Amino acid sequence: MLKVYAYKGCSTCRNAIKWLEANGVEFEERAIRETPPSVAELKGMLSARGELRALFNTSGMDYREMGMKDKLPGMSEDEALQLLAENGNLVKRPFAIDEEAGVYLNGFKEAEWEKVLDS
Repeated sequence: MLKVYAYKGCSTCRNAIKWLEANGVEFEERAIRETPPSVAELKGMLSARGELRALFNTSGMDYREMGMKDKLPGMSEDEALQLLAENGNLVKRPFAIDEEAGVYLNGFKEAEWEKVLDS
């Protein structure tokens, strides 16, 4: 089943949830701040996205306050994934994953979600 890590205060997350419901997509919602994706899930998303930076919420306060723009290039992949797994605020959201079905989506672009989830 599709797991959607989201934050209630995020309008993009709310739009994604609304879209999933309107399109009859079954999913399990998880609070990304309280229960961030696991390192294994993050590795799957990284494989799908191909770029570590694409997993980060680069417009978030935590990202800016932690100086991640400067730190990220010097971090190992394992260090970055561990940091994301420990701090859901740093993860680009919504973060939707169904490993069995090969679904890896982060951020909400309706056309992309429709293409991936309508198959």
